[in-house]
Amino acid sequence: QVQLVESGGGLVQAGGSLRLSCAASGSILRISRMGWYRQAPGKQRELVAGIIGGGITNYADSVKGRFTMSRDNAKNTGYLQMNSLKPEDTAVYYCNAYVLGSNRRSNEYWGQGTQVTVSS
Repeated sequence: QVQLVESGGGLVQAGGSLRLSCAASGSILRISRMGWYRQAPGKQRELVAGIIGGGITNYADSVKGRFTMSRDNAKNTGYLQMNSLKPEDTAVYYCNAYVLGSNRRSNEYWGQGTQVTVSS
């Protein structure tokens, strides 16, 4: 079993910064992909950023130039550095990962979510 635990959310003023962390634990052989999604009230969950094993990243157009995703493979941890935050970034942020477990099977996992609130 694999668990993803997010941290780093909170309340920040517009223009401020936050850094989210996603720590994966359990029987992990390899994490092929990690991603951050967000869901605002009344809206569908959307991809914010993703990173694959080679360090290649992709971002939603709305966060390009402001958010940076990275990962520490040794720690099985992903990060999302969020700068120049805007009120429209307010949402619950979820970590997502595709994990190859010790049973040699790949599964998709989600974290419990962390609230990010940006005040104007």
